Amino acid sequence: MALTDHRIFRRGRRDPAPSRLAYRLERMWLKPVWRRVIRLGVPAFAVAMVAGVWLSDDHRRAVLTDGVNGVIQSVQSRDEFMVRMMTIEGASAPVDKAMRAMLPVDLPASSFDINLTALRLQVMALDAVETVDLRIRPGGVLSAIVTEREPALLWRNARGIDILDAGGHRVASVTSREVRADLPLIAGEGADEKAPEALALIDAAGPILPRVRGLVRQGERRWDVVLDRGQRIQLPQAGAVKALEQVIALDRAQDILSRDIAVFDLRDPSHLVVRMGLDARNTIRAARGQVQLGPDGLPLPEDAARVAGSSRRGG
Repeated sequence: MALTDHRIFRRGRRDPAPSRLAYRLERMWLKPVWRRVIRLGVPAFAVAMVAGVWLSDDHRRAVLTDGVNGVIQSVQSRDEFMVRMMTIEGASAPVDKAMRAMLPVDLPASSFDINLTALRLQVMALDAVETVDLRIRPGGVLSAIVTEREPALLWRNARGIDILDAGGHRVASVTSREVRADLPLIAGEGADEKAPEALALIDAAGPILPRVRGLVRQGERRWDVVLDRGQRIQLPQAGAVKALEQVIALDRAQDILSRDIAVFDLRDPSHLVVRMGLDARNTIRAARGQVQLGPDGLPLPEDAARVAGSSRRGG
């Protein structure tokens, strides 16, 4: 009997330790990652599944899209978001007209439909515009504050005559130099890229500026200063301003620019080489009993030389 009771006791005793599966589930639940997956991931996945099934129908998807667009349109069309006028400040009449023609804005329009960045890039494409400040001001006003480039030079090139600012940026075109006779003239390929250097030379040429007809860029390396009476000052590639100042100082001391000298060659800054004018050369040749030279620099036939000499003496 005692043995039987012992067997019954052993058979009815319950093991207090959890099962292996329960143990593993409890260990997983202690990890924050699994708690987030169960609390957030599973509901989000269920919602996504339901939404995906609902949106799989084209009609329901179109209805939802139209509804969202309608809400967005109703908000963007509210009166406080509407732009009704445009103002342009600081622009000349031609720039003002060009800006109003290029800005693709049909007013009134919602401020959400106006891309200020794109509009700013379009305005900056105008040669005469240096900077522009575009913004929508309270009261539904599209404001444009323009800073235009200041004309500083005329550049004669293969395409015509362009107006440049001090940095060499194109401002506009003119049909002739007389349109802006107040601006100094430069010419030659690549002269626009050296506009600051040209302005420095023009500033250094102050004492003889009334005689300066323009600057010519030679070989995209150096400048020639062209004066009236066909005179030309050939400047070096480096130290052009200093070389020009030397010529001006020499003119003050010896009045060399008033003489019959066609070219002042300073391409070698250490030596000044001059080429005399045609009259001066013919005078020397006449004194030496040589044949006179023509405008092309070639000796004239004997009869023509005699006529040229007699006309010079008569003059």
